[in-house]
Amino acid sequence: MKQNTKQSYFVTGGAGFIGSHLVETLVSEGYRVTVYDNLCSGKKQNIERHIGKPNFNFVQADILNLPVLQEKMKGHDVVWHLAANTDIPTGNRVTDLDLNNCTVGTRNVLEAMRLNKISEILFASSATVYGDTPPIALSESMGPLLPISLYGAGKLACEGLISAYSHLYGIRACMFRFGNVVGGNMAHGVIFDFIHKLRKNPKELEILGDGKQEKNFFMVEDCIAGMRWAFQKSSKPYDVFNLGCESSVTVKEIGRIVAEEMGLKDVKQVFTGGARGWPGDAPYVRFDVNKMKQLGWVSSHTSPEAVRIAAQRLIKTT
Repeated sequence: MKQNTKQSYFVTGGAGFIGSHLVETLVSEGYRVTVYDNLCSGKKQNIERHIGKPNFNFVQADILNLPVLQEKMKGHDVVWHLAANTDIPTGNRVTDLDLNNCTVGTRNVLEAMRLNKISEILFASSATVYGDTPPIALSESMGPLLPISLYGAGKLACEGLISAYSHLYGIRACMFRFGNVVGGNMAHGVIFDFIHKLRKNPKELEILGDGKQEKNFFMVEDCIAGMRWAFQKSSKPYDVFNLGCESSVTVKEIGRIVAEEMGLKDVKQVFTGGARGWPGDAPYVRFDVNKMKQLGWVSSHTSPEAVRIAAQRLIKTT
């Protein structure tokens, strides 16, 4: 994507893990950026260094507040919609959490775009839309999509809303089904949890499920680069892409890598049992990433490499 200092980006959830890395990239390249975040899960410290810069603006507000959202979105060219609930197990217990913070919030983002005549959006979807699938490489054309978590259901509903708004109101949309995005600034997730568990007990690591869960992990820098590449190269008015790498890694292996990076030896892994880490957890997520490869993009790290790099960063900062 060519630098254009006149282009303005509106980033929902911009103080969060992925959002803050995106903002770092865009601001450093000279783009005008507005972060819109209620700081429910995001942290102001993630973006604090940009406050006061002439090409940066921070708005602490909720996407559920449509009048404020509409007002603050005025004058922007492109929306990066990253705001959502990020705690899948809690979303299964608090049954309106994903409905509000994902589905209704996305409708508000789209409505604010329509009212402000903003015509481009990049959306962070998730591999959870695929549901409980066999251990095969999942392609974007797979269906029917039957999520097994309320988070996944919320993301799938968002994809439907974005598709409809794109068709009806001329909004160009790129939707990205993420694997497990990892890196610095993470405040939850299996790597984060393992580090804190091992700090409490360096001899033993509790692992939810049987440890055989196998998923796609990739670096946050790759996530941002892949989104930007597809947005630049795709010519369709609305499209969806798997975003991740071709490899995967088991939870047991993640535990071993984290322990190794912490300098721990002979750590006993203890399993809670069962194929799932929690209700709504899909045991296997393997991606078919040929659609991104056809656009000329591949991730720069394998899943085990991404886990190791993320562990190194988190051990230093958490």
